Amino acid sequence: MEKIISYPLSAIYYLLFGITLGCFHAVQWVCFNLFGYKAHKKSVDVMNFFLVANTRILGTRYKVSGLEKLPTGLPLIIASNHQSMYDITTICWFMRKVHPKFISKIELGKGIPSISYNLNHGGSVLINRKDPKQALTAIRVMAEYIETNKRSAVIFPEGTRSKTGKPRPFAENGLKILTKYAPSAYVVPITINNAWKITKWGYFPLGLGNCIELIIHDPIPAKAKPFPELFTEIEQAVTGSIKF
Repeated sequence: MEKIISYPLSAIYYLLFGITLGCFHAVQWVCFNLFGYKAHKKSVDVMNFFLVANTRILGTRYKVSGLEKLPTGLPLIIASNHQSMYDITTICWFMRKVHPKFISKIELGKGIPSISYNLNHGGSVLINRKDPKQALTAIRVMAEYIETNKRSAVIFPEGTRSKTGKPRPFAENGLKILTKYAPSAYVVPITINNAWKITKWGYFPLGLGNCIELIIHDPIPAKAKPFPELFTEIEQAVTGSIKF
């Protein structure tokens, strides 16, 4: 029954999703080119508000804990598990005060209204998974950017999405470079739950009535301990709260 009901609701959702991306592509262009970073950031925040609101048509709810733990005025390295594209809008909207920027695959850098524009102009970096040297250089650029501007880098150490919620092993290279070149940063482990359920049948129709949970764990100074210990602590914090 859920799947049957989901067909018309998913169609309405994708219509709203497309309208949102189309409208805010133009809004972002105007804000960035005429008014600069701050205006562009506000336009992206408003866009993410609507992207989150659009999911309400699917009966999606959100539960967020730990926002009060986020340090201000410092660079942050946000390390999260990865379940679906809905992780990204959830982080962008609910953690907007820390200016999250993403390490994204290069394929997302073109052809997607609003999303590609923001990745190319909003401070994120694009990596080519087939070119490790380029990827590591881009992550170093991101680290130096957040160190200078006191913003946040979001990294998904699993490297790809888990379609069932079960976490994949974390890779250490990206986190290692971020902590090396953003030495004053705090690492913020976060856990996403239930985002995978929206795409449990694929991209159409979509799952209904899910509660996406965002758990923000205690921040850890990047240089508080040797990297191997830090890496283990991050992985355990993130995966220890995953429900699957």
